Amino acid sequence: MSTASALLDQPETLVLIPAAALAAPLLADRVQRWLAVPSLVFELALGVLIGPDVLGWARTGGLSEVFSQFGLAMLMFMAGYEVEFVRLRGTPLRRALTAWGVSVALALGIGALVNHSALTGVFTGLVLTTTALGTVLPIIRDSGELPTPFGSLVMATGAVGEFGPIIAVALLLSGDSPGRAAVVLLVFGVMAGVALAYARLHRPPWMIRLIRATLRTSGQFAVRGLILVLAAMVAAAVWLDLDMLLGAFTAGIVANLMLSDVSEPTAEVIDAKLEGIGFGFLVPVFFVYSGITFDLKSLLNDPGTLLLVPLFLLLLAAVRGGPAGLLAPPGLSRRDRTALGLYAATALPLIVVITTIEEQDGHLKSSTAAALVGAGMLSVLLFPLLAGRLRGAARPPGARPDEPRVRAESW
Repeated sequence: MSTASALLDQPETLVLIPAAALAAPLLADRVQRWLAVPSLVFELALGVLIGPDVLGWARTGGLSEVFSQFGLAMLMFMAGYEVEFVRLRGTPLRRALTAWGVSVALALGIGALVNHSALTGVFTGLVLTTTALGTVLPIIRDSGELPTPFGSLVMATGAVGEFGPIIAVALLLSGDSPGRAAVVLLVFGVMAGVALAYARLHRPPWMIRLIRATLRTSGQFAVRGLILVLAAMVAAAVWLDLDMLLGAFTAGIVANLMLSDVSEPTAEVIDAKLEGIGFGFLVPVFFVYSGITFDLKSLLNDPGTLLLVPLFLLLLAAVRGGPAGLLAPPGLSRRDRTALGLYAATALPLIVVITTIEEQDGHLKSSTAAALVGAGMLSVLLFPLLAGRLRGAARPPGARPDEPRVRAESW
């Protein structure tokens, strides 16, 4: 069998995944009058429905798995691309770092209590300190919250909760000695620093002209250049035996800086094209495929393991969400603090990555990994939904979705 035939031996799955991705926003729109549910919730749910453990229509592996990895990389790229570090400097970033530090201390303490292995305890701690920034940002952007001071807090909290665990994974769970891992991270840091320094340079006039000239033609110079940045940074991370998520997230930051010289209308068109590639194609594949690969049978076959799902969900809320809400700026209301904590406790991509590493290394049972991933899926299903309802309830009547309720200067 040829390589192409091997990849395409599941044609029904290749059709079912985009069908589920298309159905998700339709379902979200239908329930909008009763409940504002993000479409990614339906992407996950539909993936579980068509997967091997329910209807059995879709199978894992093949080309679908490849596109799912591209989707995860694109999700992290868009997360880095959305982060505006100018808005995060000062109070939002300081408080986010402090809150994450408290979460790490709490999580490592819990991990030491419930696990006999130091490595497994560290692993448990890392899972409980993650935030799915790539998942949260599209939700708050769609709700009009991103330009607000509250959006800056969510962005800072998510950036720290995404970037910090990725660095920790590289240092502690890569299988290398801490010294070698630190050197590898330093090398990647130097490479990323060079890329960021180049991105901050002014683009030459010929490049700006070419970006504008090919913006609506088959040339697409700007989009191709940003995809090259993504590929190069992911390749650098993989070459250094780091997780590709670190490279994809860094690539998004570099790409954002590279467009600083283009006009706002041009940047808006490029943004729309990237969102079309990401959220129109690759990212939904990742979420649907995550549902397909979810090991539902492991949970249902063991009531004890099933009970771990709500326990892990509560730990995510307490360990990650609690410090983020409590250490928020004093100008926030109680509802907003709770909403910020719920957004901070939303986690899935890094849970999948960490549990996969630990399961492959024999440090984690597949049933426990399924419980952790199940908790992450529930956090994506429930926490943004609850946070959105709290924010909606807290907003004064008649206020626009993008209207700030707390003065940024007061932070």
